[in-house]
Amino acid sequence: MSENNEQKFYEMTIAGCRRKLPLCPVNDKLDIAAFIMFGDVEVTVESAKQLLAKCPDFDVIITAESKGIPLAYEMARQSGKPYVVARKTVKLYMQDCVSATVKSITTAEEQTLYLDGDRAALLKGKRVLIADDVISTGESLKSIVALVNAAGGNIVGKATVLAEGDAADRDDIIFLDKLPLFFKD
Repeated sequence: MSENNEQKFYEMTIAGCRRKLPLCPVNDKLDIAAFIMFGDVEVTVESAKQLLAKCPDFDVIITAESKGIPLAYEMARQSGKPYVVARKTVKLYMQDCVSATVKSITTAEEQTLYLDGDRAALLKGKRVLIADDVISTGESLKSIVALVNAAGGNIVGKATVLAEGDAADRDDIIFLDKLPLFFKD
């Protein structure tokens, strides 16, 4: 860890790229290192490449709306396979939605993820790879699993760039690097 203008950082190498992640308080006993892929093309491209090399064969990728989108897009681009985004709100064009509820370490309240019927149909009977930037408590992952199951997809892998805290001990995820939690005295 290092400090710069009172901001604390955790320095690590992600997919071969050295980065400084700002430490953010979750509560008075815990900080997390914020890993934001948005705008970091180098980390996104390299992470996608390395994850694809570790993942089983699949037909389609799914991710939750927000930080996993750049990774899912790049994995789809490199593999030539489609990707689907589970949305946080229902949009006007969405019909026959499938939904599941989310509670994660970075979300203060419960959120619901949605797939419209057309996107759900892309998963039916297909080998589905779940992709996300970070897996921590696994709550977001559970909701995506529920969406894929509701759509009739067959989950063949759960891939993430970073496994945070105890998630690094899981044997059901594929990840590139461990991200520690920062407990305060």
